[in-house]
Amino acid sequence: MFTRLAAGLVAGASLSTLAVAAEAGTSRPVRWETGGAVWTTKSKAFKTFFKNGDITDRALQSGIGGSGWTADEIREGMTKTYDVDLIGVSRFLYSKDGEKFLKEQTTSYFPYWMKTKTSVVALRSAIIADSIDGKLSSEGIMANLPVDFALADNGKSDGSQNVCKSGLNGAQATSLLSWYVFLPACIQANQILPAAPAPRAAAPVRGLW
Repeated sequence: MFTRLAAGLVAGASLSTLAVAAEAGTSRPVRWETGGAVWTTKSKAFKTFFKNGDITDRALQSGIGGSGWTADEIREGMTKTYDVDLIGVSRFLYSKDGEKFLKEQTTSYFPYWMKTKTSVVALRSAIIADSIDGKLSSEGIMANLPVDFALADNGKSDGSQNVCKSGLNGAQATSLLSWYVFLPACIQANQILPAAPAPRAAAPVRGLW
């Protein structure tokens, strides 16, 4: 039986695969690679932005400017929480469709050091880790990334992300921060929830005699 304990063990196995420390979370969730340049936005800058809207990092400012959304919209979208079921999320992410989904979602955004070899495991680990309390957000997924991630726009990939929202155009349909905004809702919509137990048949009514 797939229990919550099993789901927790699955998440733990994913993290141990990457040999991360007990405290999850990288301090460099985004390394922006453009050509030969690499600009790093540390988790501290994101936390400040999420908390009070202040933008203290030049690369983050550029990322917001190229997202197709305003800073307030990105902040609101990335801090919004969604109700999820840990088992349902785990079932989806470990399914055949989930594996395909994770590969599509890490086309240009993947671990900085081990590149695409660990992209599926790393993103899945972050999503599951943030789902343990039944809540999921972009902010939480980013905070639980087990390794440094980079957005590559340097020939290896084109820097575009598969945003989980139809009807978008331009930067809103391809930018990293727009991708982050819609990722939790996409996970919520695709989680495979446990089937509801079948109703018990009513016992026959006995007569008084």
